[in-house]
Amino acid sequence: MFVYNITMKVNPSIEKEWVQWQREEHIPEILATGLFTEHKFYRLLDQDETDGITYIIQYFSSTQDQYRKYIEQFAPRFRKEASDKWKDQFVGFRTVMQVVQ
Repeated sequence: MFVYNITMKVNPSIEKEWVQWQREEHIPEILATGLFTEHKFYRLLDQDETDGITYIIQYFSSTQDQYRKYIEQFAPRFRKEASDKWKDQFVGFRTVMQVVQ
């Protein structure tokens, strides 16, 4: 199992609208690619939120090839969509992990 982990710091002025957009539009669109089997959405606690509120979204795929296909074929469009909508109101970084069993 592979986990595509996206950590984002969101400006408090857009937080509620951004969370709603994630839940109702963005996450469902990413899952609709069929390349991820599930997701988890977290808010990071016990953090200094002076410069933003931190959220983490994890998408789970069965194979690394599914993750790579998403990155190559879909990620650029979804990243541009988020950037166009929210401009400089958030910053994020991405990692990929493999579940160790």
